Order: sequence, then structure tokens, then C-alpha cells
Amino acid sequence: MSEQSATLQCLDRTRLARLVDRERATYVAAHPRSQALAVDGRDGLLAGVPMSWMSMLTGDFPLYFSEARGNRITDVDGITYIDFCLGDTGAMTGHSPAPVVAAIRDRLETNGGITTMLPTADAAEVGRDLRRRFGLPYWQFALTATDANRWVLRMCRQVQKRPKVLVFSHCYHGSVDETILIVGPDGQARSKRGNVGPQVDPTQTTRVVEFNDVEALRAALAPRDVACVLMEPALTNIGIVPPAEGFLEAVRGLCDETGTLLINDETHTFSAGPGGCTAAWDLRPDVITIGKAIASGVPMGAYGVTAELAERILSDHDADLVDQGGVGGTLAGNALSSAAARATLSLVLTDAAFEGMIALATRYTEGVQEVLDTRGVPWSIQQLGARAEYRFCPELPRNGGESAAAGDPELDEYMHLYMINRGILMTPFHNMALMCPTTSVADVDRHTELYGQAVDELFS
Repeated sequence: MSEQSATLQCLDRTRLARLVDRERATYVAAHPRSQALAVDGRDGLLAGVPMSWMSMLTGDFPLYFSEARGNRITDVDGITYIDFCLGDTGAMTGHSPAPVVAAIRDRLETNGGITTMLPTADAAEVGRDLRRRFGLPYWQFALTATDANRWVLRMCRQVQKRPKVLVFSHCYHGSVDETILIVGPDGQARSKRGNVGPQVDPTQTTRVVEFNDVEALRAALAPRDVACVLMEPALTNIGIVPPAEGFLEAVRGLCDETGTLLINDETHTFSAGPGGCTAAWDLRPDVITIGKAIASGVPMGAYGVTAELAERILSDHDADLVDQGGVGGTLAGNALSSAAARATLSLVLTDAAFEGMIALATRYTEGVQEVLDTRGVPWSIQQLGARAEYRFCPELPRNGGESAAAGDPELDEYMHLYMINRGILMTPFHNMALMCPTTSVADVDRHTELYGQAVDELFS
């Protein structure tokens, strides 16, 4: 170990602020056309962006792109990037993979029909593929994972005749009303700060406990009024927080003991392998929800259920499953999404593709860790299959509360801008990196090189 690495480095916040200012100026100077489009977008778009979260992007204005292929994005100023963001998982396949483009073209040009309110053979094939991957036998579709989560919570309350659901603090399940709450500093449940116009205070509908806290979960389920636990097998959108040894088995056991249904949301944890964490870790959920990646970015969500739960759903004659009482969504399961999902699952996100993607993520993680070790920097990195994220703390957080407390927006902005100004695009909110089938060793090694330079500029 070098003399430098013998002592953990301390961060100079004044230096960090100066470097952030430099990177912001570099970004603005390099992207005049993106800046002009951002200004133009204010004429007709609320906050100047198509979706509100785009206003969170670092660099004063969002990067506008003109072309995306594989793991490369070219912006409107003609700059091409190695893309580790990949639409924050939505483009896990890489952008516009050829088999999916061909399937979409065939649907549009040869057969015609984007949406008809009628099923296609593609939909049944997607259901069979999801059954093979995740083990649950029966599937239906939504347009997003948010839609799927919203519906399965209603479905579970219906069949269970119980009013409550349970989630883990700082979880991410899209914009589902019941899930936007956390454990507060006083240990009590409270709505997340800034939660926009919930129908009711989510503490009325939902119990919330910290991830990896078995005893808190036991107490929350004890009254037996919780219909279901909705969880990611590992927290993701607050930074990756893996389950402690034995935790997932304890969750399943407590659900069995209290007659509570268990839902695995695999939308982000799909990175763990072809069948997400459910297959990789041999889990036994009653329901699985998923979205984003399964149709290569064409809007598509899905939910699967066990045979036992399917029988309970279909035998409940008081439930309106086919009209407004059901999941709804005229476009759900449409022909175009189904064709894209069939091609994605059968030809792009294959078992072999995941093997290569996970190997690259391991190389990426090892490269970052080597930089930290050789410089004596008290940070860490966490990997989940084909996905990895920086953590600006020496010990990996054990739950959502600890992970939120370890967040550092200024460091996030510095690392994001440093990378984008040198040709690498990361997820802007938490610097997640995701591998796709076209990511290369050279791409990973280029990131490691730049990561080392970014760290050296901070600590040298």
C-alpha cells in the first residue's frame, strides 16, 4: 500500500465547490444547442421539460440527444458518450437493439396495428418467457411498473380483505400513492417530504419499516391487517442496499406466519440476472411486478401471480376485474409493446447476455474499488448483478434511512459532470452504472481511468 493510502483522505469542501463550478462551466460551454433547446422548451412545456424529473438533471439544463445506438448516445451538439445510464434501466438492452427494431418494424409495416384491444400471440409468448424466468405461472400486462404495482396492491387488498399494505422506508415503486412514505427521525411513519397531493395521508393506508429490520417487520405484521408486503429484494433508487444475510428468508417466513402476501418488485433488480433476484436468490414471492427493460424502452409493465393466488382472484365474484374496477388502461398489452417484449426477452436479454453484463459490472466494481483502495479514499461501491453504484461512505448502508443520510448531492453532481464532460453518461441522480449487451471491456476501463482522475483532482 502506498504512503498516501495508509491514511484515509479527507474531503476539502472548498476544493469540491471550485471543481463543481469548473465542471458546470465546461458543460455549459460544450452544449450550446442543448441550452438553446432547453430555453425553447419553456414555450409550451411545464418547467421546460417533458417530465418534471428531467429538471433534476445536473448541469443547469438537460442534455438533448439526437441519436442512440447500443451503449452510445450522441447529443445535439455532436458529442458521443459511452452510456452507462441506459435510461435508468429502461434501456438495459442497449438502445434500439436490432432484433427489437425488426420486431417493431414487422408489427408496424407487415402486420399493422399498434393497439386494437385484442390479444396477439406475442403476448402469450411473453407470459411463457416470464414464467420460465421468474417461476410464477400467470401474467398480465400494464404500461409501466407503476401501473402494475398500483394494481397488485388493490388486488391483494381485495382478496385478503385487509386494509393495509407494507413497504420499506425509502423504497421505490414508481409514483404509487401508498408507497411514498418513510420512517422519520422519531421512528414514526411519515409522508416523504414534498409528496404531491396524496389522496390520503399514506400513513393511513401503509405501514413502513426499515429494510433489514426483522423485528420491526414482525411487529408491523402482527395485527394481521396487512394484505401484502411490497418490496424490492434489494433497495435501489436510494442507492443499492442489499439484504442482510437471512433477511429475505425472514420476510417470507413472517408473511407465511401472518397470512400476508409478498410482492417482489423486480423493475430495477432485474439487473441481478435473467430472472432478477427472484431466480438468482431462489425467492418465493406470491406476486412479481416488473417494467422498464422488458420491452427495450417501449412502454410495458407486467405482473405475475402464483397459481393459488390466481385461483383466489378469479373466484372472487364480487371483484370487477374487467371494467373500471380492474387495472384498466386501453393500451395495456397492446400489440406493439407485446412484439417488442417478445423480441427483447427471447433475443436480447438472454441468459448469455446477462452473464457477460454481470462480468463487466464486476470488472467495473473492481476498478472503482482499486482506485479507492490505492488512494485511501473512504468511499465504497455496491454491485447488483449488471448494475453498480458509488457510495460516498466507508461502510455500506444497511437500510433506506442510512442510505438517504449518506447521500451527498454535491459529490453526485461533481462525479456526474466530470464524467459527462469527458464522454461518459451516468444516471444523474445517484451515479448508477448499468451494463448492456454492447458494453465493452474498453468502455469499463475508460470509466475506471476517469474515475481515478476525478478522485485525484479531489484529494491530491
